[in-house]
Amino acid sequence: PMERTMEYYLQKGFVPKMAAYFAAGRRTITEVVPNRDFSLTLTFDNGEQRILDVAPLLREGTVFAPLRDWNHFSRVYLDEDHAVSWDIDPKVDSKVVWSNKVDLCPDSCYVDSVPISGGEVRA
Repeated sequence: PMERTMEYYLQKGFVPKMAAYFAAGRRTITEVVPNRDFSLTLTFDNGEQRILDVAPLLREGTVFAPLRDWNHFSRVYLDEDHAVSWDIDPKVDSKVVWSNKVDLCPDSCYVDSVPISGGEVRA
């Protein structure tokens, strides 16, 4: 079987940033902290901390628009798949009503975030 190299993922149609991420080995988010500027501080299973700017996603007419309200945005959590998640209605169980949740793909969270200066762990 072909080794899972960057070239392998590029041949599969991945963009270079995502190909490099998958070739290096996927990461799991272990903690999410909301920041007042509508970014998230993410901690990954290797101890690395990164900042994800969520503000560009919070456009009117999108599923993320309600998160422009800090009270909604600050209720972020990690679901059972370690995806960054928000319940649209906090009184509704999103495990029962799946359409009550909006979430972000953990792989995209890593690729689209930037390392916190001095917080990067080198393997």
